[in-house]
Amino acid sequence: MIILAYSLVCLIFGTTFLAIKIGVDAGAPPFFTAGLRFFTAGALLLLWMCLRRKASFSLLLRKETLLTGLGLTFGTFAALYWSEQYVSSGLAAVLSATGPMMILLLQTFLLRQKASSLSLAGCLIGFTGVLLLVLPNLSLQVSPLWFAGCAVVLIGECAYASGTLYTRTVIARLPDVHPIALNAAQMIYGGALMLLLSVFTERPSAGFMLSWPVAGSFLYLTVVGSMIGHSLYYWLVAKTDPIFPSTWLYISPPIAVGAGILFYGEMVSWLTLLGVITIIFGTMLVNAGALKQLLAKLAAGKAAERHFAGAASWRQGFRLHQKANNED
Repeated sequence: MIILAYSLVCLIFGTTFLAIKIGVDAGAPPFFTAGLRFFTAGALLLLWMCLRRKASFSLLLRKETLLTGLGLTFGTFAALYWSEQYVSSGLAAVLSATGPMMILLLQTFLLRQKASSLSLAGCLIGFTGVLLLVLPNLSLQVSPLWFAGCAVVLIGECAYASGTLYTRTVIARLPDVHPIALNAAQMIYGGALMLLLSVFTERPSAGFMLSWPVAGSFLYLTVVGSMIGHSLYYWLVAKTDPIFPSTWLYISPPIAVGAGILFYGEMVSWLTLLGVITIIFGTMLVNAGALKQLLAKLAAGKAAERHFAGAASWRQGFRLHQKANNED
């Protein structure tokens, strides 16, 4: 069940970038659509948790959920939705994979936490991957908005990094609150802030949701992306640890690039593919310590399984031997 849930998380998160692209290309206002998606998903999840008596609506009265929503949902996805008007879904996914590097940089330069030389090397390699993605297009006649889109995705990942670091504080401060409830509350606030931004920047028409691409994109992102994907992610965190589920960052960008090529005709050069590989490799180096810890846990778990299996087999053999002696 854990492997199935992890595979679904990677697949869902890898395809949400294309779903966003389909929606904005079909004319969906990015801030309004993103805000409606997260507000709806968060409200339904929080209502479900309250009906199960695992959360309370008073969670919305805490400033922690507002600040978390400001970073994790509003800052990250307002940037991503706006950017996907001008960049491909695959490129947006790969640039979004720089989130762990942003976390490391914030920890190092703002929180004054010492980083390992391997992690810093991973940041340098990841930055090289970003250059491989962006610089080849300098020789092409592309819109300045394309470069702005790339920059805004990276700015959004800074918001993601700050929100993630603050979330660790919130979870420690509210240990009795279910993680899914916390996620639902912050999605409500993040969605509400994007809807507020839409009021001042967009004029959505009444019938844009009647378009099949827009409606399909919205439903997929709300139900599959936000409600199912994030719930499975937090279920994996509860059943395993925070490290294992986060490795979706290494799997989903290639899925996003492949989905864009197969289903949306997005063009990818060999330099782009090299940039994808370089960024993922850099991200793995940034998280080398966490990955090493994960591999050690998996190895210990397999060793324990073999030990218990061997002990059970020995006990079964001993009982059969005793039974044979008693029959004699």
